[in-house]
Amino acid sequence: MFFKKKKPLTGKKKDIPEGLWLKCKKCGEILYKKELDNNLWVCPKCGAHFRISSKIYINLLFDNGEIEELDVDMESIDPLGFPKYKDKLKNSKAKTSLKDGVISGKAFIGGFPVAFAITDFSFMGGSMGSVVGEKIARLIRFGREQRLPVIILTSSGGGARMQEGIFSLMQMAKTSAELALLSKEGIPYINILTHPTMAGVMASFASLGDIIIAEPEALLGFTGPRVIEQTIRQKLPPGFQRSEFLLEHGMIDMVVSRKEIREVLISLLRMFNYAGFKSRAS
Repeated sequence: MFFKKKKPLTGKKKDIPEGLWLKCKKCGEILYKKELDNNLWVCPKCGAHFRISSKIYINLLFDNGEIEELDVDMESIDPLGFPKYKDKLKNSKAKTSLKDGVISGKAFIGGFPVAFAITDFSFMGGSMGSVVGEKIARLIRFGREQRLPVIILTSSGGGARMQEGIFSLMQMAKTSAELALLSKEGIPYINILTHPTMAGVMASFASLGDIIIAEPEALLGFTGPRVIEQTIRQKLPPGFQRSEFLLEHGMIDMVVSRKEIREVLISLLRMFNYAGFKSRAS
């Protein structure tokens, strides 16, 4: 029996563009990037929440995806002459098209006016330097003056920005003091904590909300679990510093999927109105 020799394939091999697929770090599933984007960057197999940018949150949460920004032109300087800090700022600006690690301003959610700020992990880990702290403090003050509910969403694994030393650390006290004044006026303050929110940010304005919401399985705390284990030489409980662990121990009020956060915020804002709080703008 004879077999014909196969002719070699002469056609060009079809190139598959890079970046079309991503692997879920939780379940290991290979996911089509477009499908993931349509699902708000939540894994359709296991529900894991991928980290997203401040601009995606703006489109997700605000009416018409719009925010009237405040303090748009504020930019960080290098007060201590810290090595390579200027280069890091320059690279982060080019990478994100942001001037620093936070966007703040007035927006509408379900028709309700709010003072809203969002930190962005892609800008130096969402760390809080002088500009981030000042913009947060001014946003809280704006909410107090305009009698608007204040909502701050954090993705700040970098904590206080070490390149600015004490100038960064003082932002913790400044933002907390502004929140104390807001509370005296009886104006609601809501935190939304996303993965990761750590260190100086978590130890200041990110944990002082009247209502604290977290996305599922977000890492939330001061020092990371690996450092704690190395320090105390003990194994930490399963899920330590994750959203669900903090909910169980009374540190946060609810864990909400990214797909449902907007509706939850609308319900809370409606509840504030029913409870007697009236913003100046409404």
